[in-house]
Amino acid sequence: MKNPPAPRNRLNLLSQARTFDRSVQLLMANQFTINLGFYMLMPYLAQYLSGNLGMAAWTVGLILGVRNFSQQGMFFFGGTLADRFGYKPMIITGLMLRTVGFAVLGLVDSLPALLAASAATGLAGALFNPAVRAYVAHDARERRVEAFALFNVFYQAGILLGPLVGVALTGVSFRLTCLVAAGVFTVLSIVQIRALPARTPSHGAERSVTTVLSQWRTVVSNRPFLLFSLAMIGSYALSFQVYLALPLEVRRTAGDEQVGTVGVGLLFAASGLATIAGQTRLTAWCKKHWGSGRSLVAGLTALGAAFLPPLAATAVPTPPDGPARWALAVGPPLLSALLIALGTMLAYPFEMDTIVALAENRYVATHYGLYNTICGIGITLGNLLTGAALDAARSAGTPALPWLALAATGGGCALAVFGLHRTGRLIPTAPEEPDRPDRPDRQPATKN
Repeated sequence: MKNPPAPRNRLNLLSQARTFDRSVQLLMANQFTINLGFYMLMPYLAQYLSGNLGMAAWTVGLILGVRNFSQQGMFFFGGTLADRFGYKPMIITGLMLRTVGFAVLGLVDSLPALLAASAATGLAGALFNPAVRAYVAHDARERRVEAFALFNVFYQAGILLGPLVGVALTGVSFRLTCLVAAGVFTVLSIVQIRALPARTPSHGAERSVTTVLSQWRTVVSNRPFLLFSLAMIGSYALSFQVYLALPLEVRRTAGDEQVGTVGVGLLFAASGLATIAGQTRLTAWCKKHWGSGRSLVAGLTALGAAFLPPLAATAVPTPPDGPARWALAVGPPLLSALLIALGTMLAYPFEMDTIVALAENRYVATHYGLYNTICGIGITLGNLLTGAALDAARSAGTPALPWLALAATGGGCALAVFGLHRTGRLIPTAPEEPDRPDRPDRQPATKN
């Protein structure tokens, strides 16, 4: 039985979610709660380590770096396991591992234990992220683009709400924050065990005869997929600047810690609210009028254009103080954050769909895992280069150069994807999978 078509009238987000299978609905709510639990804790971890525990800056950086490395570096491994053993086991394993990791972060204060807990939280993400996306793609089938658009709304809502819950809990005790976050993941694990149907990847019949190496060879020899991954790598470095370059610019220009903090909060709030308000309608319009290739190019172009406002602001003398200085500190970065949100909204659903299409419905989770690893390298290198460039450019008296380089990166990514699209290397849609007899849970979503 196929997913019922979405009604033509404008639906609220929950009504739209109910037009999908129960499994997809659960995974959307799952992703919202994952981000809620994660972002109620992680933004305050560095302050806890340096303040409450009195750790040196290099130690804090090491602990945070271990988490990032264990997640980005293990995505390929996590996707491989999901394709071999099924999506549900990896989702549950990842959730349970993060439960343990968050609990340990709040209960220990020795460096080895904190490093182990940090690595566990990162590995958890590497296990459940590729599996969740592959599961959504599998069950949404011909409505993948719509599903990933709505998935991004739930994703951003969790990011938006998590820090607000976290600041209230951390005001009492960071240990309380850790235990509440661990409790969130405990509940999530139980819900997935009880309610999430087991799902075998579409190539499940060949799992017993294939080997991991042949599985990897299939993925790494997929030349169109690798070209697409390399073309998109810069976009992740650009989108991450809402956490690095833009907050640094707000605080530097404001010259006031309180104004800087409020300004950075506005960046995150505006980005999240824009996605929640506009993602599904924008995706529906793009699907109808542009299609996958043009939407991806438009999204990457918007990501590049996002750095033109701070580029233009470098030509304006910084006012000595007062509202004019605050407006210069917050205005251009805020516009940049909105353009980053627009670029992500344009590209993300079609990006996720294109990966499935290029995978031709074989080893989808492994493709997602490798894609995330490649893009994670882009984030790491992008942050290192951007941070170094911002410092060097200010010292050299050429503050416009980093913003110009970021804008050019977006333009280069857009041109690369445009070239792949024009030469037919991007498959617009994957072959539709026939209804499977092992899907007893299928019911019309309108009866939920």
